[in-house]
Amino acid sequence: MAGRVLKVSQDGSGDYRTVQEAIDAVPLRNNCRTVIRVSPGVYKQPLYVAKTKNFITLAGICREDTILTWNNTATKIDHHQASQIIGTGTFGCGSIIIEGEDFIAENITFENSSPQGSGQAVAVRVTADRCAFYNCRFLGWQDTLYLHHGKQYLKDCYIEGSVDFIFGNSTALFEHCHIHCKAAGFVTAQSRKSSQESTGYVFLRCVITGNGGTGYSYLGRPWGPFGRVVFAYTWLDACIQPIGWHNWDKPENERSACFYEYRCFGPGHCPSKRVTWCRELVDEEADQFLQHYFIDPDSERPWLAQRMALKIPYSA
Repeated sequence: MAGRVLKVSQDGSGDYRTVQEAIDAVPLRNNCRTVIRVSPGVYKQPLYVAKTKNFITLAGICREDTILTWNNTATKIDHHQASQIIGTGTFGCGSIIIEGEDFIAENITFENSSPQGSGQAVAVRVTADRCAFYNCRFLGWQDTLYLHHGKQYLKDCYIEGSVDFIFGNSTALFEHCHIHCKAAGFVTAQSRKSSQESTGYVFLRCVITGNGGTGYSYLGRPWGPFGRVVFAYTWLDACIQPIGWHNWDKPENERSACFYEYRCFGPGHCPSKRVTWCRELVDEEADQFLQHYFIDPDSERPWLAQRMALKIPYSA
């Protein structure tokens, strides 16, 4: 079924003035892709993509000029659509909450504008399967990007924060992404609950940078006891702690957490100083994490290939 295109522009030249109005216009349980073209501007509004709103693409022209922002925190939530939002605290505080499956975003900045020290302040929560983000930015401090559930692919994205700023229990592949540590904390907090779950985060050919200090950020800590994170072919800045990983002050996590590195490099790559319970993968072990198969295992209905084919330039 052919898709349709909606345009959002704050000056009234489009179909809608706000992004939420365009999202609300998508038919319930739609099964064709709707592309919402977002004109440059700063859109100050919390956004909610409901479970009944599938196959939506948000497309900007330039991610630095197309900014979706709000300032919720875990203790101060204002969604303007409280009757639709399920959840409180960290789960409910996302500036943008995505629960509709097969979501795509490209050339968009997602921001939680709450200042440092505000506590948990999520820019984006994704509780949806088969979602992809291309050339997007995720801005915040603590808990910036909440990949809560489902499978997600992020390519050429920029993600910044301090404490646990990429977290949740989804299956996610970050390819060619720039991860920036703004202050002391932890890059990841993956929350896999058991060894039977296939969830985890893979950072493939990424770059991790900091603000000039040394040894103030950890690669991750296990929010769930079986948290699983892989950094492969990734450049690590000196901001990364030489020991690399943290057990969340729970020694028992050291027996179950799956924290791996593979052929990383840079001043923050210190294999001889890493905690003894993380591992440097050998080639045969790394193969399963170095392909799109990690998040797209269904060879009969490959969703990621379809998502990449459905990317629609703003000017098309």
